[in-house]
Amino acid sequence: MKAPLSWLGEYVDLDGRDATEVAARLNVTGTELDRLIHHGVETPERILVGRVLTCEPHPDADRLRVTTVDIGADEPSQIVCGAPNVAAGLVVGVATVGAVMPGGLKIKKAKLRGVASNGMICSARELGIGEEHDGILALDAVLPGAAEIAPGTPLTDVLAHADDVLDLEITPNRPDCLGLYGIAREVAASSGAALRPAPWTAAGAEAAGTTAGPGEDATEGTTAATDAAGDAIEGFSLVVRTPRCPRFTLRLFEGVVIGPSPLWMQARLSAAGMRPINNVVDITNYVMLVTGQPLHAFDADRVAGGTLIVREAEDGEQLGTLDGTTRTLKAGELVIDDADGPTSLAAVMGGARSEVHEGTTRVLLEVASWDGPTIHRTAHRLDLFSEAASRNAKGLAPEQVDWSQALATRLLRETVGARRVGGTLSAGTWNPAVVLPPLSVREARVERILGTPVPRPRQTELLDALGFSVTDAEPDAPAGTGTLQIVVPAERRADVTREIDVIEEIARLGVVADLEPTLPTRRRAAAARLTPRQRARRRVEDVLVGRGLQEVVGWSFTDAGAAGRLGLSEDDPRSAAVVLDNPLSEDQAVLRPSILISLLDIARHNRTRGVDALRIFETGTVFRDAPDPDRPDMPYEHLAVAALVQDDLFAAKGLLEALMGALRIDDWAVEATDEVAFLHPGRSARVTVGPDATVVGLLGEVHPRVAGRWDLPQVATFLIDLDKLLPLAPEARTFRPVGAFPDARFDLAVLVAEEVTAAQVVAVARKAGGALLEDVSVFDAYRGKGVPDGQVSLALHVRLRAADRTLAEDEIGGTRDKIVGALSQKVGGVLRG
Repeated sequence: MKAPLSWLGEYVDLDGRDATEVAARLNVTGTELDRLIHHGVETPERILVGRVLTCEPHPDADRLRVTTVDIGADEPSQIVCGAPNVAAGLVVGVATVGAVMPGGLKIKKAKLRGVASNGMICSARELGIGEEHDGILALDAVLPGAAEIAPGTPLTDVLAHADDVLDLEITPNRPDCLGLYGIAREVAASSGAALRPAPWTAAGAEAAGTTAGPGEDATEGTTAATDAAGDAIEGFSLVVRTPRCPRFTLRLFEGVVIGPSPLWMQARLSAAGMRPINNVVDITNYVMLVTGQPLHAFDADRVAGGTLIVREAEDGEQLGTLDGTTRTLKAGELVIDDADGPTSLAAVMGGARSEVHEGTTRVLLEVASWDGPTIHRTAHRLDLFSEAASRNAKGLAPEQVDWSQALATRLLRETVGARRVGGTLSAGTWNPAVVLPPLSVREARVERILGTPVPRPRQTELLDALGFSVTDAEPDAPAGTGTLQIVVPAERRADVTREIDVIEEIARLGVVADLEPTLPTRRRAAAARLTPRQRARRRVEDVLVGRGLQEVVGWSFTDAGAAGRLGLSEDDPRSAAVVLDNPLSEDQAVLRPSILISLLDIARHNRTRGVDALRIFETGTVFRDAPDPDRPDMPYEHLAVAALVQDDLFAAKGLLEALMGALRIDDWAVEATDEVAFLHPGRSARVTVGPDATVVGLLGEVHPRVAGRWDLPQVATFLIDLDKLLPLAPEARTFRPVGAFPDARFDLAVLVAEEVTAAQVVAVARKAGGALLEDVSVFDAYRGKGVPDGQVSLALHVRLRAADRTLAEDEIGGTRDKIVGALSQKVGGVLRG
């Protein structure tokens, strides 16, 4: 929600507070600032009112004019202008030398085709007022009294065209803050500033320097505004056939002349992020931004039969919307019919058949309240979250309808010259006589919840500022024991339904915002410590970062076809994805069944942007559509860590070795497997831990076909189930003293069959080495000249040591012979010379 500061200041006395101060107070009380924007010219003091004195053709350019402009200086300024409508006598806005325009353009002295130019005559878009840029903005035509403005007057003195804008994050439970007056109330309540009367009331009109006419006063606090003009409009009727529209109202206006809206309105709409269109549409948008309640204008002469019917659509019905698209509707979605069928997609987008156009002379103004979830489903399905649809999807209060009708009626009269005809047609299920009982708020309960006393007078002050009606039910009760009776304003009724909700309002305005920062009194006792599992996870992440990998955070959501792109068959348990009931999009319709999916997505995203030599890892949750052993009513999930490197199998294995070392796990191994569809056959393995060979993950190169689906070259990965691995990691490593006696080292080269794995060779050598063996590892694998086909030469490095002596030659030789013999007997190994 964008709130221009000067517009906000029309409804609350900011008393010199700048945008930063206002935002800081709103942040503390729960209305978060997303960003602070400056709209319009960066240096408004350099935009002056000027009068064009002369206008002559450029001597060397057909489309340029050389003008002299009086800007209040000692001498007129010569300005070269290319606008087709520039002419002598016009009153214009002039950006003088040094002005910084929207987008950062700085106005400098220049020569255009050899003619000096000292400034720029501005169009509406260059001033941040709408999108018009086909010509300069002639103030004479759009600003009353422009001819009397002295040249050199700052344009901001006569037209607010530059402003600071608060871009606020409004939470879903606060649709009242989707209107500027609602934000103004928050500013007033949080800062103590004076809130001015609501603009849809007679008092609000008077504060704006005008007078409210008939039907233009929806006095705050009333349950419904009674229209003195009656409840009928000759030639028009209204029927509501669904309970999903609590209230639908119509008013008719004649004498409408479509044209541009006033400059001040265009400037405010532009600052609030909306594009000015024409006077009628601009009024509907303007009123929506003030009240938070959307409106829609029909061309009354295009409403076939003079009848509007609000109903639920039938499955497969079609409707042409304002954006030129034909929409196919689903059963239960809401439409507005006239005698020729659907004319509008209710609360989401108007229909093309009845839209206001240049020839419109009669307007039928609709303001209605709707069932929020129904509108949300429709807007989400059709991807039509307009400003109006987003507000209607919140389920606004029926009382807010009166606010928008009253303010729009006044603006149509004052700025369009429209004449209201007849009364107000109203239909729907809403009964204004049904009033919810007040909420009781106990002073003792407030203190017990908040931990600090808040006297009843202070509670009353805070709640009054928010528009709540407060009555002290026990005025004579001792301090700390009384009760307040609270009537919640209509626009907050869906959010504040219980005593605790009222206490939250008291807390955010009168307690939390004023808390002094303190430290815990028992800081040592309050210190938190990581669990062994958390420390182990940190070691995993730290060692991968230390090895040069970058940690990434991928989406837990993916599309339903992701498992298929990995090559997993439908009967593979790893392809059983958990389907979301209400996905954000088709690309995020299921929970990821493998963490490899998000790593591949991130790798592709980076490669398409020129990032090569990827080395990334992620720690996150993986989900499967199977019962969780610990929570049978929930889908299975586990914590996983995975790495992806643009390298081969051995690079990934080296990273896995570092990971296992960080966890102090020595008895792990890899076992070759060709059963994993997304890994390269012959270059993939299961990762096991412990004497019982518990499988904890996978290691290998990603299958070329799978890598190709993500537009990746050769990449290798490991995928580890941390829920299985972390419990196997010792919390502490047993201390082994460094040997006091020297070790003995030797290398062996052994020929074995291709199908024999390095892990098997190491396991046989380790067992044969006995108590003297301190370490054995494979440091090379050779295939080529001198090695028979079908075999591989593995080079082993062996280290022996005794704790109590220096090993003798016969001990070293004997252990060597045992290892060689075991390799020959167990795996068919032949010692190379």
